[in-house]
Amino acid sequence: MNKPLKKRFWKDASVLAEGAGFAVHLDGRAVQTPARAPLVVPFEKLAQAIAQEWQDQGEKIDPATMPMTRRANAAIDKVAVQRVEVASMLAEYGGSDLICYRATHPEGLIARQAVAWDPLVAWAAQEFGAGLTVTSGVMPVTQAADSLAILTDQVTALSVFELTGFHDLVALSGSLVLALAAISGFAESEAIWQLSRVDDLWQEDQWGPDDEATAVAARKRQDFLDAFRFYSLSRD
Repeated sequence: MNKPLKKRFWKDASVLAEGAGFAVHLDGRAVQTPARAPLVVPFEKLAQAIAQEWQDQGEKIDPATMPMTRRANAAIDKVAVQRVEVASMLAEYGGSDLICYRATHPEGLIARQAVAWDPLVAWAAQEFGAGLTVTSGVMPVTQAADSLAILTDQVTALSVFELTGFHDLVALSGSLVLALAAISGFAESEAIWQLSRVDDLWQEDQWGPDDEATAVAARKRQDFLDAFRFYSLSRD
């Protein structure tokens, strides 16, 4: 059962500089995370986006309409205290990356995957020096240790707030390479999301859309775009 939504108790949301970061205030009172830590973020543009979410609430507070706030809370309460573990978990996606596992049939899907994903494999090799092995079927393929180390370095270099947005880009797409492509400007975030759905879109073309699956995909798409926005607001 869903918890009842809390009532709005403030009139104005604002942003104030606090130390090396920026805090969100509601009628002059600082917002805290669910773990009761100060909600202080590294960049004013991110704080402003969070404050706008609070300002836009109606009579009830709906966390579902506050993606920047939710991720900021996660960055402070969760990622900051287990950054190494989060980075390691995300880096492991490189060993079984979506774009490296191709269909064995039908020919149309094989061709569509190649058109969508071959440029990303080539990009990872050229951009980072991380050559990846592509296979057909579901049997695991072992990627070169030096390639995985290079990709891991890209992840561990991210700040806590960047890593929080990046986490969702990886988890939602199922691909470390696609997430890296998104934050590196390989293509627009919408295009990257579509590249993650090659198999799903193929099924839709063959059998027609399913209403429930379409609704789930729409939610995931929005989450992906929100994650990219949070990442973008979390850097200079």
